[in-house]
Amino acid sequence: MAKDYLCPICKGQLRVKNSILLSAKSKHNEKGLIFLNSEIGDYSITTHPDFEIKDGEEYTFFCPICHATLNREKNPQLVKINMKEGNEDFDVYFSSLAGEKCTYKISDKSIEQIGPDAIRYKQYFDVPEEDKKYL
Repeated sequence: MAKDYLCPICKGQLRVKNSILLSAKSKHNEKGLIFLNSEIGDYSITTHPDFEIKDGEEYTFFCPICHATLNREKNPQLVKINMKEGNEDFDVYFSSLAGEKCTYKISDKSIEQIGPDAIRYKQYFDVPEEDKKYL
């Protein structure tokens, strides 16, 4: 089933073939386009050779359509986009630290944690036991 990835701000389509297209900027003001693999859990990326992604460096991600910042205000190390799969809608969060393998796929009914580094952000997605009945 095809997945559509959308900007949470303008709702513009971010998926091109099998990639999610975003623009990114490093703390050192290096800027470029980045193609993320659209398969959740596959952390392969493609960039122009002049825009080298350095492991451990934090990046700010932007929608290439409306240029909105996709990093979260409360935790800028998490980036949010929307995903539509069939009739279901999800919020997808991933780490803005290059090389970190962390993704969260969240719907009204479930929270899916993917990647070995996801545990680092678990506190941002924990649901209190008394609230789980509402999922």
